[in-house]
Amino acid sequence: MTTSTSPLAGRTMIMSGGSRGIGLAIALAAARQGANIALLAKTDVPDPRLPGTIHTAAAEIEAAGGQALAVVGDVRDEASVTEAVRRTVERFGGIDYCVNNASAIALAPTEELPVKRFDLMQQIQLRGTYLLTSTCLPHLRRSDNAHILSLSPPLNLAPAWLGVHPAYMVAKYGMSLLTLGWAAEYAEHGVAANCLWPETLIATAAVQNLLGGDEATAKARTPQIVADAAIAILEKDARTVTGNTFLDVEVLRAEGRTDFSAYGGSDDLEYDIFVDPPQA
Repeated sequence: MTTSTSPLAGRTMIMSGGSRGIGLAIALAAARQGANIALLAKTDVPDPRLPGTIHTAAAEIEAAGGQALAVVGDVRDEASVTEAVRRTVERFGGIDYCVNNASAIALAPTEELPVKRFDLMQQIQLRGTYLLTSTCLPHLRRSDNAHILSLSPPLNLAPAWLGVHPAYMVAKYGMSLLTLGWAAEYAEHGVAANCLWPETLIATAAVQNLLGGDEATAKARTPQIVADAAIAILEKDARTVTGNTFLDVEVLRAEGRTDFSAYGGSDDLEYDIFVDPPQA
């Protein structure tokens, strides 16, 4: 149900990806607050290995109370991004939130990772994040509460994380560094830029298929925890929250939340990549 008094009501979000998983959960949470959602994604037809397309996502957004714009395209391609931003502004009149969600993952060690997979991760995470954000920035600067939100991790430079899968590490840390760079570059323009990352594994198709199947999913929280944290960030005055690499639980604890059991997972939750378990 749309909440017309929500700070997100009538605001416009553009997101890379978002056909499923965490991105879709964020889009639906924003839609329930009355936001307009534009998705730029490649999933035009169903994939037998993965649920959802950009079209099913748009239908869910509309059903949740938001307005949806589905733009089939590739975040790595400048023409696709330019067209997605143009259509978003034409349809909704501007852009308030740019959410960098699209990502590729390959966790093979260096000697086993094909250069093609290396290139794909750098192109989606780095080029795609840069393309979408830079194209949105002229419109974000016209908003009175503009946010850039990248789904990327804190910069954990512990040797264990630097060495376990360097190609994926540099792609995701690159997203975070770009976002922190925009926080500094646009501080005087009132454009907030923050990163958000799950504390634990999240029960998505990627976790199911790549990180351990049912066993990993049983130790994961639902995507809703990241969505709730994302909405909590976007609701804030952009001038008061920028330049952060948040974990989802940190955001929610600051909102007064202490019980996360509703988000599922067993007592033996598995911490996400780049997240160190708390010291006993």
